[in-house]
Amino acid sequence: MDYKYVYGPVASRRLGKSLGIAPITNNLCNFGCIYCQLGQTSYIPNEPLEHFETDEILNEITDVLKQNVTFDTISLVGDGEPILHSSLKTIITHIKKLTDKPIALITNGSLLYMDSIIDAIQEVDILLPSLDAYDASSFKRINRPFGGLSFSKIIEGLRKVSTTYKGQIWLEIMFLKDVNDHEMAIEHFKDILKTIRYDRLYLNTPVRPTREENVYKIDAEKIKYVQSKLGGIPIHFLSEEPYMAVGEDIIAALIALIRRHPLHYHEITGYLKDRHVENIDEVMQRLESNTEITTKIYQGFLMFLYKKG
Repeated sequence: MDYKYVYGPVASRRLGKSLGIAPITNNLCNFGCIYCQLGQTSYIPNEPLEHFETDEILNEITDVLKQNVTFDTISLVGDGEPILHSSLKTIITHIKKLTDKPIALITNGSLLYMDSIIDAIQEVDILLPSLDAYDASSFKRINRPFGGLSFSKIIEGLRKVSTTYKGQIWLEIMFLKDVNDHEMAIEHFKDILKTIRYDRLYLNTPVRPTREENVYKIDAEKIKYVQSKLGGIPIHFLSEEPYMAVGEDIIAALIALIRRHPLHYHEITGYLKDRHVENIDEVMQRLESNTEITTKIYQGFLMFLYKKG
């Protein structure tokens, strides 16, 4: 069976082997972040709606969990913004009935100021919101929000959820060279972080192809500087394990992963070795010739990306 909403498990540097659930697919989001690894965003309104059939999502989750798949966590994320699905609470409750594994919600944090959103996510064990901007101008430059979203609402939401949500909050900042890594930005971040309750802070920087061509990662020295000012954990310090995926067809499984998570050549071959695939060269040739996949060299690595539309 090919799955539309459930994928993985994938290797996560923060969450171990994580089974992914994408209640919003097709790169539908209310942000158009310049560093997004999924490319061009199809904007949708800043209002939770049932963009995809909830029953279909629930059926897939049930089917996968019957297979005794080995994983550490379940991640609500995918290739769109999950909090824009109006039945998110129903999905979370359904998962809780089927497994005692922790549920993590990875979100851009755009609607955390809404009481209905905070209520919907209360049963989530780990909330992973993003904070990439340090003021209104950088918010527009980095996140390119849809409609009336404002930086003040983002900060209001983070502060509100930090006082009303009962689970763990793992906050992440994506640092971009010459955009939000300078001294003034760091001082602004420091002031903002003082007003938010969080359990972990992750410092990230792009290591995969980004939506915009001229978006660059910060170097190791700058990461050390940021850490000295803000604390936190540089995410590249964390290790990853080989990828796994549900489903029988090897090419379909790989495409399901790449659709949501561009992969290096060595990550794919590591996944194939982990599944004891003998004809790796043949599989790689089939993957490269697949019409849904495109490749590019990025920072010296051969990357496999999902071809949009």
